[in-house]
Amino acid sequence: MYIGVDLGGTNIAVGIVDEKGTLKYQKSIPTKRERKQEEIIKDMIETIIEVIDDYWIHKNEIKSIGIGIPGLADPDTGEVIHCVNLGWNNVPLGKSIEKALGIPVFIDNDATVAGLAEYEAGVMKGVQSGVFITLGTGIGGGIILNGQVYSGANGVGSEFGHMVVGENYYECNCGKNGCLETFSSSTALINYTKKLIMEEKYETILKENINDLNGKMIFDAAIEGDQIANLAVDRLVKYLGIGIVNLVNILDPEIFALGGGLSKVGTFLLDKVREEVLKNKHYKTLPVGKIVLAQLGNEAGIIGAAILGKYKR
Repeated sequence: MYIGVDLGGTNIAVGIVDEKGTLKYQKSIPTKRERKQEEIIKDMIETIIEVIDDYWIHKNEIKSIGIGIPGLADPDTGEVIHCVNLGWNNVPLGKSIEKALGIPVFIDNDATVAGLAEYEAGVMKGVQSGVFITLGTGIGGGIILNGQVYSGANGVGSEFGHMVVGENYYECNCGKNGCLETFSSSTALINYTKKLIMEEKYETILKENINDLNGKMIFDAAIEGDQIANLAVDRLVKYLGIGIVNLVNILDPEIFALGGGLSKVGTFLLDKVREEVLKNKHYKTLPVGKIVLAQLGNEAGIIGAAILGKYKR
């Protein structure tokens, strides 16, 4: 058995996962990220102990603990290098938990571990190379190459969200202009929709809800034929297609799995992305990896974190 921890800015989710990548039991508590890092780590340790006790399993049966974080980690040392959501820099998270519990601890980016989950027990199962792209508030990713997690030499090997794909009308939080997540994330979709509404060039049913817009509302309006919603969605798809084609040219994986909140739109988004990629692929006569929707949803973070140890021990 393995323990997986999905450390987010809002909640800390802890679960027990078996050898097949099945989530057997989970528990979640609020992160309360305004607190000191020591207090949050203490809560993580206590919740791990509670989950082990609740599931009536002996600590010796836990092979490892994996943690997915919304930031950068050193997979070798277990140190959190940088985590904006929590305000953490150079935090020895892995060593702290390993010292307290006496169980090996492995840490990686949350999108990377979600990709690992899809590879182990989801839509990428059975392939040797796959790319997971999470479309949410920002854009993250996970890479599996030759059956192994790839994070790069310094842990930033799957930061797809900061791939520059064009020139934009506003800058990314990272300080650059043109990052993929400023074109194709939920935040970008909302920002561009508001921009179009304020320009007052088109009629839209979204005008009355401009201050409460979310990605689902915009996609629902696009499906109903709303002009502004479709312009915003098509822009998102255009640049996501550029990003995927770039990844095809570099990695040429067997499969792309789209996850995150926007992926819940389903085939409406998927069909558009597939069409855009096929239209813009570089080698016109050669196939590209399948583009599909991820399967594991919110469970992916815990499952992927848990099985980190299976691949890194």
